[in-house]
Amino acid sequence: MFLRKTERRKNGKTHLYWSVVENRRLDGGRVVQHHVLYLGEINSSQAEAWRSAVEVFDEEAGRARTLALFPEDRCEAPAGDDVIRLRLHEMRLCHPRQWGACWLAGVLWRELRLDRFWAERLPKSRKGTRWDHVLQVLTTYRLISPGSEWRLHRQWFLDSAMADLLGSDFGLAEAHKLYACHDLLLAHKQALFSHLTQRWRDLFNASFDVLLYDLTSTYFEVNAADLPEGSKRRHGYSRDKRPDCPQIVIALVVTPEGLPLAYEVLPGNAADSKTLRSFLAKIESQYGKARRVWVMDRGVPTEAVLAEMRASDPPVSYLVGTPKGRLNRLEKHLIDKPWRKAREGVDVKLLEQDKELYVFAQSADRVAKERAMRRRQLKWLWARLKQLSLMEVTPQERLMKLGAARSKAPSAWRLVKTEVDKKTGALSFALERHKLRAVRRREGRYLLRTNLTESDPALLWQYYVQLVAVEEAFKTLKGDLAIRPIFHQDEERIEAHIFVAFLAYCLQITLTRRLHGLAPGLTARSALAKFAGVQMIDVHLPTTDGREIVLTRYTEPERDLRLLIDRMNLALPAQPPPKIAAAALPR
Repeated sequence: MFLRKTERRKNGKTHLYWSVVENRRLDGGRVVQHHVLYLGEINSSQAEAWRSAVEVFDEEAGRARTLALFPEDRCEAPAGDDVIRLRLHEMRLCHPRQWGACWLAGVLWRELRLDRFWAERLPKSRKGTRWDHVLQVLTTYRLISPGSEWRLHRQWFLDSAMADLLGSDFGLAEAHKLYACHDLLLAHKQALFSHLTQRWRDLFNASFDVLLYDLTSTYFEVNAADLPEGSKRRHGYSRDKRPDCPQIVIALVVTPEGLPLAYEVLPGNAADSKTLRSFLAKIESQYGKARRVWVMDRGVPTEAVLAEMRASDPPVSYLVGTPKGRLNRLEKHLIDKPWRKAREGVDVKLLEQDKELYVFAQSADRVAKERAMRRRQLKWLWARLKQLSLMEVTPQERLMKLGAARSKAPSAWRLVKTEVDKKTGALSFALERHKLRAVRRREGRYLLRTNLTESDPALLWQYYVQLVAVEEAFKTLKGDLAIRPIFHQDEERIEAHIFVAFLAYCLQITLTRRLHGLAPGLTARSALAKFAGVQMIDVHLPTTDGREIVLTRYTEPERDLRLLIDRMNLALPAQPPPKIAAAALPR
């Protein structure tokens, strides 16, 4: 081990940063450097102290420090050249690393046949780099413990058993290989979509009669002024509540079960209503003009696009939510229509108009939910207004506090009329009951619009509520898989970062679907956490002749995990065979 010094100039001043680095020898004899510890900016005396500490540590690591499993004083053991005595009292347990979740990710990878898919498309480099293995490491990392590629290189790979599972070494996690792998992916994007479609059909008997389409955005911690011309990173409507950051828009198509079919990366200022036309053409060119129903939220399709969908041959079916303004225009036509029970707790009214069917739905559960949310918000706002009315503050301060209350309870604010006297600053407020009555009539009710005029309204309602599947996909990408924020600068690597997250989501939704019929209450994240409890450890057993036996073993699963493994029809692999070394292995 040794100290590495890095110089950086900032504001005309030179800063020195230090790291503890070690050399690691790979299988082919090549030596790579691994960062062991980042020390940051330290002064000269601290650097000398660290040099001394590293020298002592390096000297200790060079000594033979082995482990034993059996005592050397077993006198009853027979003598002979093939008999080796073990020093049990010197046994050591080294390099504990996470094995179970990595192994499960590999099972999912092979179940989707991504090992074959990528082995055909990412051949070895001239130096023997297995790019398909590098990609599997990136995807597994994104699935289990997402973070930056630099963290994968410096910490996570060594804390995992990926090298053991792939039969490789630390060379898979070299930083330049992780980034270079990103440059090889985008050319196979469409082929991957076709491959996944077939796998979803084979594994889960998935049908693609109903497709859910929605958009989200993710942001960058970067100054928009520094972006190159033509970059997709643009300021736009931020669903992450980060309008200060440039962003990109991600359009995603999934089945009602959450199985992803395709995605597209769009400029950050792309309007929702201008994305659908191009996406329809891409899906049609890849999967044909089969009859399918597109389910979308309001604001996604424009009137022109809907007209094109109706006029196409064959017509493209759609089911979309509608803005409240259209409900206001149609309300007088819906008043006289009778309620029909679509399912328990859901009633609908139907209105045919201009070759379209409007479905006015009312859900008892949604009424209760929205009513509780409105009451809670209104209760808080009313109490806050009482507090503000009693405060002795200036009119300007009172207005500022009112603005803060409005931003915290915007829905309830529209139901209350407030007035601040310009002279005295006194606050008066009153409930606008006519607005409250109008809101109560709308709670739990929404208007759907479709060109499936012959369909069962209960089925249409079921289609629409399944739109939550694509919202869950976005939640997973942003939460569990930590797709945001993005720190890549190169445009292709930005899209490759999303590509890797998409692959990780495919693994996660595969695990989710497998658990659905076995343990519906167990999420994919919980299952991964359970599997992560299985560790791999190197057991070092020194012998009396100066050699040592190394047993690499994964720990036995706990009882609940063993039950889950059995229920999932999985079989743990055999323990790796023991190795015998002529000298102690480095720690």
